[in-house]
Amino acid sequence: MKQAEVDQKLNRTAFADGPRLLADIGATHARFALQTAPGEFRAVRVLKCDDFTGIVPLLRSYLADHADITLNHAALAVANPVSGDQVRMTNRDWEFSTDEVRRALGLHTLLVVNDFTALAMSLPGLKPADLMQVGGGAPASNSVIGVLGPGTGLGVSGVIPTVDGFVTLGSEGGHTNFAPADEREYSILQYAWQTWSHVSTERLISGPGMEIIYRAIAKRNGRQVRDLSSQEIMSGALSDKDPLCLEVLECFCAMLGGASANLAVTLGAFGGVFIGGGIVPRMGEWFASSPFRSRFEAKGRFTSYLSEIPTYVITTPNPAFYGVATILSEHLRGRSGANTLMERVQHLQHELTPAEQRVASLVLEQPRLVLNEPIADIARMAEVSQPTVIRFCRSLGFLGLADFKLKFASSLTGAIPVRHSQVRISDSTHDLSAKVIDNTVSAILKFRDQLDVRSLDRAIALIAKSKRVEFYAMGNSRVVALDGQHKFFRFRIPTSVYGDSHLFTLAAELLTAGDVVIAISNSGKLPELLQAVDAARAAGADVIAITSSNSPLAKKATVCLAVDHSEDSTTFLSMISRILQLLLIDILSVGISLDAQNSELVLERKASKGVEAESRRLLISHLDS
Repeated sequence: MKQAEVDQKLNRTAFADGPRLLADIGATHARFALQTAPGEFRAVRVLKCDDFTGIVPLLRSYLADHADITLNHAALAVANPVSGDQVRMTNRDWEFSTDEVRRALGLHTLLVVNDFTALAMSLPGLKPADLMQVGGGAPASNSVIGVLGPGTGLGVSGVIPTVDGFVTLGSEGGHTNFAPADEREYSILQYAWQTWSHVSTERLISGPGMEIIYRAIAKRNGRQVRDLSSQEIMSGALSDKDPLCLEVLECFCAMLGGASANLAVTLGAFGGVFIGGGIVPRMGEWFASSPFRSRFEAKGRFTSYLSEIPTYVITTPNPAFYGVATILSEHLRGRSGANTLMERVQHLQHELTPAEQRVASLVLEQPRLVLNEPIADIARMAEVSQPTVIRFCRSLGFLGLADFKLKFASSLTGAIPVRHSQVRISDSTHDLSAKVIDNTVSAILKFRDQLDVRSLDRAIALIAKSKRVEFYAMGNSRVVALDGQHKFFRFRIPTSVYGDSHLFTLAAELLTAGDVVIAISNSGKLPELLQAVDAARAAGADVIAITSSNSPLAKKATVCLAVDHSEDSTTFLSMISRILQLLLIDILSVGISLDAQNSELVLERKASKGVEAESRRLLISHLDS
């Protein structure tokens, strides 16, 4: 087929903004494809990394064959940890800035992820024909999956099922210490110790590691041999039946079985352990009869535990394409597998009543509109009653419209991993800035998904009808209390802040029924604060606690607004918890502004102060003015 015909075919894509560039870049080879539709990969090509001086020349070499195609989005899986904009490859002397590469290629979107994160993301979509099972066991549904694979290095990851899809682990498990299981493996470790003081699992269970095993066993057996590459060792074992090469391969597979078992018991991987990488699939059927499975189950008291866990070799070519395509699709928030809640609505639509189906159609056709509009407008546009909208939400398993919107917003947003990235001393200002922002955004998204809407409704109602509000907080939490005082004063609600532990109980004893205390504490364990809350409750006041859900303070409160983000405030200056607490103050403020009873109260208070009541609500930036 001529190049012009290929380009014309590629341009006939299911994606409105054109094909998407996908790549799996290892230390030795780089594999490329253009995704034209979900599961459709065209123009697959493999390039040798040694032929290029860096990532941009490599990408441009592939794209040179497709100069007539407009590319807007790309995702790369690379064989090293990815954290922040700057990427340094572990097994290749390449370093690059993701944003600089994006600009150099003229892309709107460029994602760079760890290669085994991409491989792990592909696992839930693999079919039986894509796998070779080794040994017994059967996968348990909705269970954790482990994945590892030897190549130039040893990639390790895991897949954790959640309500709306899967979360992958950004693991560097290949760098754990190698643990020998018998005398022969101990002699190999001793051989490696002659060169390295720390011998990781990757050092031996990898392509270069197979070559170390070959030299170590040859020395142990008293043989003088020339150095062989891992490919030559595998060929010598599988084709020539060379005894030394066969012993090396058997030892290698046994070591891999031990490492796989360690991963299985660490993760509780009852969904199975999957073997990828560039080495094991080339062993074919021989691997099934190797010592891999017997070593996998050789775990003493946990032998029966491991015998129930299945192990598979991934045999489909380029599985990382499926994973990196899924990650890119989620980032772009498209409908091709990225929004599991949208898919859930689509799949359940035929089971709903005719009226509920009209709500479902509106959700599928105009998701952003449904997310932003009140129930009355949603009902009007779907031509149904407001109770029908509530019934639709409950048919999907939600408490009501507010609960549905919270989860639906998360589905539409997608893309930001709920994972904490530790700031390191060596990080640049760009990297540390990105990590601080990413950590905070991730925590906010997780916090949003765990919000208790009913507790928020109760807290808003208490504040809206309160005679006065008092904030009790110390240390870092006092900043949050001051922010609340500033906002609630604007509602003409008498508000005070007490940050002195000696004054807490004295202030609490002066409260009466109809007053509200908002107690803010990361730990929820301060004795003075707990004593004050007891005094406030005894005086007839209500207490709203902004604290950990399992704390003593939460148990004493009328309502608890839980902030369960863990920060050791006794050792560290809490940062993210403070942001989450401030967000709760903002939510309460907006809720009070929307509360009908409080609107009347604000109106009355303004009038009593001689203020012209031209508006029933305060202007807040979150509200439509």
